[in-house]
Amino acid sequence: MSSANPLLDLGFHIPFDRIEAAHVEPAVDALLEGARAAIAAIGASTAPPTYANTLAALEDALDPLDRAMSVVGHLESVATTDALRDAYNEVQPKVSALYSAIPLDPALYRRLVAFSETAEAEALSPTKRRFLDKELRAFRRNGADLDEAGKTRLQEIDVELSKLTTKFAQNLLDETNAFELVIDDEARLSGLPESARAAARASAEAKGVEGWRFTLQAPSAFPVLSYLDDAQVRETVWRAYNTRASRGEKDNSPLIGRILELRREKAALLRYATFADYVLEERMAQNGARARRFVDDLTERTRAFFDRETAELEAFRRELEGAGAPPLEPWDVGYYAEKLRRARYDFDAEALRPYFAAEAVLDGLFAIVGRLYGVRVEPGEAPGWDPAVRFYRLLEGDALRGAFYVDLHPRENKRGGAWMSSFVTGGPEHGPHLGLFCANATPPVGDRPALLTHDEVETLFHEFGHLMHLLLSDVEVRSLAGTSVAWDFVELPSQVMENWTWEREALDLFAHHHESGAPIPDDLFEKMTRARTFRAASATMRQLGFASVDLALHVDYDPARDGEPVDYARRVMAPFAATPLPDDYAMICGFGHLFQGAVGYAAGYYSYKWAEVLDADVFTRFVEHGIFDAEVGDALRRKILSRGDSAPPEELFRDFMGREPSVDALLARSGLV
Repeated sequence: MSSANPLLDLGFHIPFDRIEAAHVEPAVDALLEGARAAIAAIGASTAPPTYANTLAALEDALDPLDRAMSVVGHLESVATTDALRDAYNEVQPKVSALYSAIPLDPALYRRLVAFSETAEAEALSPTKRRFLDKELRAFRRNGADLDEAGKTRLQEIDVELSKLTTKFAQNLLDETNAFELVIDDEARLSGLPESARAAARASAEAKGVEGWRFTLQAPSAFPVLSYLDDAQVRETVWRAYNTRASRGEKDNSPLIGRILELRREKAALLRYATFADYVLEERMAQNGARARRFVDDLTERTRAFFDRETAELEAFRRELEGAGAPPLEPWDVGYYAEKLRRARYDFDAEALRPYFAAEAVLDGLFAIVGRLYGVRVEPGEAPGWDPAVRFYRLLEGDALRGAFYVDLHPRENKRGGAWMSSFVTGGPEHGPHLGLFCANATPPVGDRPALLTHDEVETLFHEFGHLMHLLLSDVEVRSLAGTSVAWDFVELPSQVMENWTWEREALDLFAHHHESGAPIPDDLFEKMTRARTFRAASATMRQLGFASVDLALHVDYDPARDGEPVDYARRVMAPFAATPLPDDYAMICGFGHLFQGAVGYAAGYYSYKWAEVLDADVFTRFVEHGIFDAEVGDALRRKILSRGDSAPPEELFRDFMGREPSVDALLARSGLV
């Protein structure tokens, strides 16, 4: 059967060219049966408990199912079809039920407790001891001490959450794809950069329509909101983007209400005051109150700068249009901000595009990590899930440390955003790692290469930072390796990589004009760096708004008191917005970070800012010693990137920096001092 069904025999090189929707259900059902039998055997064993026949055996029991589901879930995100979606929806609840049942298995729990009391457990290496302690805590956190009724209810909650969050993600993808705006009058494109016009024309041609076609994919929508003179078109796109999946049969509003209700019930069942307290117990913040103090403190430090930026933007519009200019609307903010940036800094972000050909950016990224960490990236051969997907190998000397896939551009069968994930977590005892990163960056048009914005370049560096966290991992326990760290620490390796996109010495490795080969001119680079902190407070407040609404929903929200979650979220977001928000503003219906996974970033969106404090602080060592200093790069690799979750994150940070983190570097980098 394994030869006929590729999901049952996944080697290191995944046979994406042979996997079909029809393989999903029979493979997952077989793997579920095998996992259940293996888990039952661990609990039923009468042999003396050892690391090998308890913790290691449990990891091994779940590995084939983990791998198959990572592949199936990935394909549903990047190459979905109706048949694949149906198959995924069929198996996901069954898999969720299995994982929910593991901590509720009394025989398995007794076996782990029995092992924890042995002499071998006392003598474990620090990493394996940490794994044991975390597993015992995880069992308790997931219901091992509940009575039978409580265990049954917890499983029901987890299965329903799995179904609801999957449906949320699918609704969002469908609603994003459902929107298109075709403009047949070129005069209405006034202000739009040529790159965006060409992409819109190519999109229209691909659909067999005349004119210029715009979608809600970021490379299409964001240039409209930043550059297009026609306010009516900007409003149409802004409203469509911020009301996605908020009405009709793809309405995510009732799903959000139910997801929040189930999360509250789960937290209460496990004896936590809030879902945030439950989630954050195992993270650096530890509880919702500490996360909120962090967000509130940063908000307070940023507020005056934000108010000043908002007043400046309003005054600038009056400069341009006279004292009678109307107040700014949400779809005006990006547009006038871009005009203000040009006026104050003589800087147009579009001027950088010709220097950021996607292939050159990847080559530069690979060269930079080579200098920092002593590794090299080479193209490899392996089937992908789409003809556009590339495969690479990461080598150290002649040794293969890992490999990865790259999928850069948007498609209608691919979800939005950018992300990194893993297919194989290896390590010293398990061989090389296998991962991927995906983006939705500006695609090529005609014979021209894909020319990226600087923001998109930052995104690629960010996701590759996550990937290096996996590929450089040297942790002996798979469950503690790579990116399997606290979520308010996981963004450190990714966000710190973004810093190199602002350094001349790094940019000169890859930022060359796609036609002439010339580097970024000095005056353009100077304008870019001067404009780096332009409206930094507004960008910070936007992130803090998302973090605040996340914590409000998972700490404070009471439907009886606060009404519908979409309305409540709009009220929470209002103080973080530069303009009043329309009554139909429904951003949370498209807030996949919070609602397209059982947990995801729920109660943890603050992690981006938390990790930004860490990354700005860490980068000060490179600023001091040189951005390609091999000694600092080696220290970052040895003390953070290679360590995974083998020690508490605050300990890893102190080991690298020699002290506790400080917010000062982030405030200085953002110009908020």
